[in-house]
Amino acid sequence: MNRIQEKYKKEVIPAMRKEFGYKNIMSVPKLIKAVVNTGTGRVAKDEKMLAVIERDLTALTGQKPLPTLAKKSIASFKIREGMPIGYKITLRGKRLYDFVDRLISIALPRTRDFRGISKKAFSEGGVLNLGISEQAIFPEIHYETLKDVFPLQVSIVSTASNQNETLALFRSLGFPIQK
Repeated sequence: MNRIQEKYKKEVIPAMRKEFGYKNIMSVPKLIKAVVNTGTGRVAKDEKMLAVIERDLTALTGQKPLPTLAKKSIASFKIREGMPIGYKITLRGKRLYDFVDRLISIALPRTRDFRGISKKAFSEGGVLNLGISEQAIFPEIHYETLKDVFPLQVSIVSTASNQNETLALFRSLGFPIQK
């Protein structure tokens, strides 16, 4: 069992039940999934760069990314229908908790000028949306092989129904949230 899963079962569930008065353990908010997404942008035609992005995303998440394809052609962007314009990965279960653990304990502290996650990053529906400017903050990416950096969009979805529950859940799991 992962550290985050253990912390959730031993500390978060009792604390959330006490704070919000949940009678049933199953009504305590929990993490459902994490979606890691990136756009290929200007390198959409470069097959080697697409392979590098795919390799790095696989190393980060432990799962092969699914390419997102263009739905229609846009001549001004030089995009044809069916071209890969991004990659996405949905993590659930053990991979979700492993990714969240590495994100909290290693990747976010390595980010330059990081002062915590803004409360504006949390939506009313229990979702945390993070924009990560470069994949190099993760330990799986080796600096020797790093030529081009690409940004990531990470969305972590929970079952929390309002922003207070969402903030309490993520704060008690160990996410560095600004005061």
